[in-house]
Amino acid sequence: MRAPTNTSSVMRPVSEFGRNATLLSVSTLTIMSGATISASLPDIAARFSDVPNVELLSRLVLTLPALFIAVFSPIAGLVIDRHGRKPMLVAALVFFALAGCSGLVADSLTGLLIGRAILGIAVGGIMTTGTALVGDYFAGPARDRYMGLQQAFVGIGGTIFLTGGGFLAELHWRAPFLIYALAFLLLPAALLFIREPVRTVAGQAAMPRDGLGPRRVMLLATLLAGAIFNMICFYMIPTQLPFYLKSMGLEAPSLAGMAIGLGQLVGIVASLVFARFRQAFGVMGVFALAFGSMGSAFALLSFAEGYNGILFAMAVSGIGMGTIMPNFAGAAMMIAPPHLRGRISGLLVASIFSGQFLSPILSQPAIGLNGFAATYALAGVAMLVAAFASLAARLTPRIPLRAEGGRS
Repeated sequence: MRAPTNTSSVMRPVSEFGRNATLLSVSTLTIMSGATISASLPDIAARFSDVPNVELLSRLVLTLPALFIAVFSPIAGLVIDRHGRKPMLVAALVFFALAGCSGLVADSLTGLLIGRAILGIAVGGIMTTGTALVGDYFAGPARDRYMGLQQAFVGIGGTIFLTGGGFLAELHWRAPFLIYALAFLLLPAALLFIREPVRTVAGQAAMPRDGLGPRRVMLLATLLAGAIFNMICFYMIPTQLPFYLKSMGLEAPSLAGMAIGLGQLVGIVASLVFARFRQAFGVMGVFALAFGSMGSAFALLSFAEGYNGILFAMAVSGIGMGTIMPNFAGAAMMIAPPHLRGRISGLLVASIFSGQFLSPILSQPAIGLNGFAATYALAGVAMLVAAFASLAARLTPRIPLRAEGGRS
């Protein structure tokens, strides 16, 4: 049996600025795994209108990567815990660029879906490795600050790539796929600045060596279930908002891109103060804030009568966008002992993208039965219930999510 390792302290010499900048830049790629082509979905559906079930299949072009991320991420976590982080990251960046750009040439819906499946495998490797490396390089409040900054970079990527994708989609539905080639530009930085954590056996006495223990298993299961639920609801924005706008007579693809980009912009601001929120409110308090803002945003979407109402709802959603993902990641790293960081990172990534994949499968029948507004209202109610449950947990004595001196 391999000895448990501590990967958070001794590192080979490397430029800390270059390392951190590279990780932050790589984190912007994850927003591109699906939502960059959101504005192209109506045109993709029109291009392949002769394909049976094209309404559902065209949405799967956006979310199919999530299924393969969910399947591959736990495998990636096991591999990087046993064989190291950097080889997986470099290989995943190459496949990300190649598979992402395949939409430029694929001339069938099947070809598009195959490219998106390979893209999902690559994203699973990138996200799992990136989350584990953050756990390796940072601890405690420094980790909270970095995760907030990381989410800000994701928001910056979202603002640029989603808004840009909307404008590119007006040129041609294939044009947004070109954005995936940006991964090639990050390869030299990953090769130069990312170093494998040096593995030692120091500092392991207080950590569980054979597993998490019943209490941590329960906490992890609750966290993963919450991640699935959050993404089922949240991903109704990129998968359904372009069609909702079209039903309101707002057909320009750039309008969907700008609305989603506005949410990302507000999310940048929220993520930059995530560490302060985390210190003031604790893990469950931040979950209450994030679920509450998202639930309110969905309620506003359901009542929106024009584009201004849509924009206001998306601005409100940005508070949740900017805080909930670093809170999930931070909570997972609090639970994870060092020798299981890769595997727990993989499980978290799998849960997040399972929710993404399930979102259109669950929301599309509901929209067909009840319409867009009623379905958004139902999602809003569900997220507000989650907010109240999180608040109740925050106010209950002895909340269990505690580690590394953090607040619960």
